[in-house]
Amino acid sequence: MSGTSGKMSGVSGKLTLAGIAVATSTVLAACSMGGGQEPEAAAPADLFEALTAYCGQAFAGRVDSEDPRDADWVGQTLVMHVRECSDDEIRIPLHVGEDRSRTWVVTRTEDGYRLKHDHRHEDGSEDVLTQYGGDSSVVTASRIEFPADEFSRDLFVREGIPDSAQNTWMMEIEGGSFTYGLDRPGRTFRAVFDLSTPVEAPPAPWGFED
Repeated sequence: MSGTSGKMSGVSGKLTLAGIAVATSTVLAACSMGGGQEPEAAAPADLFEALTAYCGQAFAGRVDSEDPRDADWVGQTLVMHVRECSDDEIRIPLHVGEDRSRTWVVTRTEDGYRLKHDHRHEDGSEDVLTQYGGDSSVVTASRIEFPADEFSRDLFVREGIPDSAQNTWMMEIEGGSFTYGLDRPGRTFRAVFDLSTPVEAPPAPWGFED
């Protein structure tokens, strides 16, 4: 009996050591996962998803330009309002001082995204220059570029501003800022908004209601 008891005691000791090893490895694994904290949220897949995270908020901005053609905008307070969001569309009114005529409309398409500019008069009627934009040519986690589409090119030529037919618009989120801009030969425009400090949401853009 004493011999059997000794063997059982040895087995028990081995099991105890094994249990300690398993427990230790479990604790170490938990520590490597952040001590049981919730995992960090996945980074946005692209700019559309990143913009959706700001839905309902408004942000102040400024024109970053020394071009004389932008002089009327430089002294104005700019406010972008991520006003409406769905799985397939984001509407962002752009307020330039008291001018509430502009809304950026970003729509999901089968091949990427589309940007359109909805321009209205104060009575809500559409401006002659409206619904111009284009489909995405570059889509990354932080930036989308939209070359002018055929509708826009025809519109600009018809309205006597053929240079604008070469426009490529861009939207970008980087370093806590949102940038909207356009590029074409001989022309660059940038409006930069601070995403770190939301401001009071402005009234609805012209043609729409709160």
